[in-house]
Formats: sequence, C-alpha cells, structure tokens
Amino acid sequence: MANLINSPFSDDDRAHMRAALSLAKRGLGIVAPNPAVGCVIVRPDLGVNGRVVGRGFTQSGGRPHAETEALRQAGDLAAGSHVYVTLEPCNHHGQTGPCTVALISAGVSAVTIALTDPDPRVMGSGIERLKHAGIVVRTSLNDNDARRINAGFIRVQEHGRPWVTLKIATSADGMIAAEKGVPLWITGAAARARGHLIRAQNDGILTGVGTVVADDPQLTCRLPGLEHQSPRRFIVDPQARMSPDAQILKPSNDSASAVYVAEGAGHSFDNTGADIIPMPAQDGRFDMSVILQDLGTRGITRLMVEAGQGINDAFMAADLIDEIAWFRAPTNIGTDGVSVFSSKEIESPDQSDDFERIETIDLDDDRLERYLRVR
Repeated sequence: MANLINSPFSDDDRAHMRAALSLAKRGLGIVAPNPAVGCVIVRPDLGVNGRVVGRGFTQSGGRPHAETEALRQAGDLAAGSHVYVTLEPCNHHGQTGPCTVALISAGVSAVTIALTDPDPRVMGSGIERLKHAGIVVRTSLNDNDARRINAGFIRVQEHGRPWVTLKIATSADGMIAAEKGVPLWITGAAARARGHLIRAQNDGILTGVGTVVADDPQLTCRLPGLEHQSPRRFIVDPQARMSPDAQILKPSNDSASAVYVAEGAGHSFDNTGADIIPMPAQDGRFDMSVILQDLGTRGITRLMVEAGQGINDAFMAADLIDEIAWFRAPTNIGTDGVSVFSSKEIESPDQSDDFERIETIDLDDDRLERYLRVR
C-alpha cells in the first residue's frame, strides 16, 4: 500500500475519476443545496486490469449520497476496493450517517478524492478520519474538473451566494430583440434545446418583469425526460407590475414561483400560489447582491439569469456574473434592435479582460460560446 501512496496517478486512476465526474454531472439541478458527487468503486485484484464493482451519484434531493449508492451496488465486493470519489466524503451526521463511516465499515483499502470539501463541517476531517482508519487517501486528481461541477456549492460555502450563469441569445450583431416589446425567436431549435438543458442543470432561474410583460415566458425545462428538472423560477418585479395570469406564476413540478417585490408595494399575486419576497428597493431598483444572498439561504446554488437588458446591466455592473452562455444566430438585426447591455462598450465578452472563452459549440446554424470570469 505504501507504493500506492507514493506512486503518481496512473491512466487507470484518471479513467476511473473521469467516470466518477461524469456520474457527478447527473446530479446537477436536482441535488441542491447539496453538492453533486460521483463515486466509482474498483477491485484492482479482479480481472486483468481490475473490475468496477460499484457506481453511484448523489440522488435527487441530495440523498442518498454517491458513496452510499456505490457501496450498495458493490455489496461484499467493496472489501479491499479502491474508491474514486469527486468530493471528500462527508464526516458529519445529517439526514444520514457519515460516508466516511460507511467506507470504513465496508473495508475499502484506498480512497482517491478529486476535491476537498469546503463545507466547514467537513473541510479535511473526512480525509483524516479515513487515514486514521488505515485507509490510503490520495487527493487532487482532476480537482479543477470537480471544482467546475460543484462551482455553485463552493460559491455558496465561500460567499453565501449561488454561481450565476447569464444566458443570452442574440443575433450576430449582439441584439436580443428587433425592437422593445416585440417578441422574436432569434436562435433555432438546436440552440433552444441546449438552452433548456442549461435550465435543467440549474437550481433556479431569474428574470425581470420586463421580460415577463414582453414575452410571457414559462422558463421551464421542456426537454423530453427532463421536465421534472425545471429550475425554481424567480421574478424581479419591484412595483408588482406583472399580471397574476402570467405563465411564469403557474406552478411547475409542484414548485411555486417566487416574486421579489419592493417593501410596501401592493400586489395581486395572493391567489397565484407564488412566494412573495419583500425586498428593500432604492429608486425602484434592487441590489442584486442582496437578492443573491437571499437565494443562497433558499438553497439555490446554481442560478441561471435569463432576462432583458435591465437585469443584464445590473448583474454586469455589480460584477456578479460568473459564467456566460452566449447563443449567437448568424443573422443581423441592425442598429434599431435592443442590445444585450445598455452600453455598447462590451459587444462580446472577448473584449473584456474579465472573461475567458472556454468553449465554442456549433448548433446547426447557431453557435454557443461559453465564457468564465477569470478574476
């Protein structure tokens, strides 16, 4: 076992951790406020190159945990196994017992961990408990990938607010509409389907009253098989201008929408079932950082912002955007159109030192560009 401690990660190690990371992604959008974790259990002494005897990922609602699922699948074969898990096993009692205890009880011999858990209840104590039990522990294999998957969970732990993805669909010249108040499909079916997938991977989606009045959107996930993963919907409506008949106020998957209204503002949403959240406003506007902190307390770890120019401006001005999913159609609308931001200084994040393009995906005639904040 000493050789395992001192040896570099092998190709097999990396392959098993990639498999665990792929499993972890299945939890995105359904496990908040818990992290999305994947686990693979391998018996290195079985077969030519070892045999995978258990796989698991965090289930809907955050329970059972990935390790519990994988151990259940492995059964007695877990004894003497090597475990690959994307986040440090929990070491505290919650709705279930600690995963560290389950791993020790199963008799595993080694645990390879991608990322240390930033939760103060764990934060290295899980690793120490495993080591104290005589289990070999290795860390930091594919930690950047693991951090990316759980960016929302980490953001809440470290800053009390969710990870914010701004989703935009524009023409080639950066317009989100032909003119104010006129709905327009800009991108095609493939791009819209990818947008719905992004919705499914987020815990919450936020928009402004202007978008609701102009487009009357549902903001649900309508991909076949993923309808149950529609994010919780939040509307910024300081003066309560929205119609109580708006589609976004209709319950989705037994989850009511929530409306941020200015303190003291009268509203007509009582019979809609929506949660009404009074919030202090200044000059009819909210501080978006305060809203994000509130969302963090409500268990939202990953927030998709799908709104209009006013909300886009507010998030950009406050440096609250962590990621941008920018869908571009090949057509131009022209200078009479409505741009993404009120200022034309940033027609593309490529022109800003704050963002780095990390991926470009062709979607039929359209294109998705993904950007990450780099500072």
